Amino acid sequence: MNKKYFGTDGIRGTANAAPMTAGMALQVAMAIAYVLRQNANGKPMNRVVIGKDTRLSGYMLEQAMASGFVAMGMDVIRTGPIPTPAVARLTTSLRADIGVMISASHNPYQDNGIKIFGGDGFKLSDDMEAQIETMIDQDMEAHLPSADEIGKATQLNDAAGRYIEYIKRSFPKGKTLNGLKIVIDCAHGAAYKVAPQILWELEADLIKIGHEPNGRNINDNVGATATQTLQERVIAEKADIGIALDGDADRLIVVDEKGQKIDGDQILGLLALAKRDQGHLKGGVVATVMSNLGLERFFEKENIAFARTAVGDRYVVEEMRQSGFNIGGEQSGHIIMSDFATTGDGVLAALQVLSVVSESGKKASEVCHVFDPLPQLLKNVKYTGNSPLDLEQVQSAIKSTEEKLRGSGRLLVRASGTEPLIRVMAEGDDSALVETSVNDLCDVIQKAA
Repeated sequence: MNKKYFGTDGIRGTANAAPMTAGMALQVAMAIAYVLRQNANGKPMNRVVIGKDTRLSGYMLEQAMASGFVAMGMDVIRTGPIPTPAVARLTTSLRADIGVMISASHNPYQDNGIKIFGGDGFKLSDDMEAQIETMIDQDMEAHLPSADEIGKATQLNDAAGRYIEYIKRSFPKGKTLNGLKIVIDCAHGAAYKVAPQILWELEADLIKIGHEPNGRNINDNVGATATQTLQERVIAEKADIGIALDGDADRLIVVDEKGQKIDGDQILGLLALAKRDQGHLKGGVVATVMSNLGLERFFEKENIAFARTAVGDRYVVEEMRQSGFNIGGEQSGHIIMSDFATTGDGVLAALQVLSVVSESGKKASEVCHVFDPLPQLLKNVKYTGNSPLDLEQVQSAIKSTEEKLRGSGRLLVRASGTEPLIRVMAEGDDSALVETSVNDLCDVIQKAA
């Protein structure tokens, strides 16, 4: 079934325009409640946790979704601004039946989205999403309970404190970050309070940026997708390391003391080695098709099992669960450590990286650079209307480019699951060939679009 509303990571769009309107949010909540009960086998399904990031439209969507759930007889627990992984965690700890995060992650403030977690803290399956899609466009009034079965909504005032204490427990017992000068960039997003508080309580010498949200500045030249400000600040402050989160704090990018970016691939390599040496690595590591070929070769050299999935942290988690691996993630900075969390958690991953750096007594540039990546280039091509990927001239160009790279690299072309973009990525031993391959193919797609 081709999904109408759900993309790679929930439902996403421009706020106050379809499908991200208050009316649609109301309908989505009612559809979730209905499908949840249809699959409950008689078990009561009556509690939902709703969190959000700092976008202006979060107020509108939070209220609309709360109304939809309450109308369907579910009790709503609102957390206020809190990271996406905190919603997943609270869903399980509060014995809720569903968790909802209102966020568009790394997108600008004009966008918003709806991410959904099951009662086990994991993102919903494709099948559950398909069932919800079937009901979204239906008239839900026929399924409303009686007046005496309407739910209620309450505010969980200690949501941030619960998350802070849980994340701190993942840090080695008796250890602190004393002696480390850290610049933390919260992207003016969901972790603007909790991330600095955690690092401060662990005794870091802390400098904060991106920690003053106003509803319109989330991800605006700050955060994991715009690290230049952080890189410059790390150098200016002579800090030991920089930490960048995105708008909903489910991804992490690190900056070393030289101002160099450390992406998700390097973080995966670093944490896998650390966990193996501690005897805590289970099975191996899961990454996506976007991860650098150098990472794959590195794990092969280290005799660490490695698997790839489609893009999206939910697919990484699914493969981790099937294979029994306890570390996975994406080059973009989603890092999943299943010993502690059911989804990507930028703050949790940051603490694990900081622990390794602190214990080593070495500079971040020495510790965090664990393999030499192959030359890789990723470019995006915007389009309007239907995706140009199915056009004959585009398919022909893709096949031709694959032939050029065969034996020395690889090509990946895919449509974004969250934006009207075609992502073209190539990597290989020959940087010039990689660059011309991507540029030439992008030109073909641009003309076709």
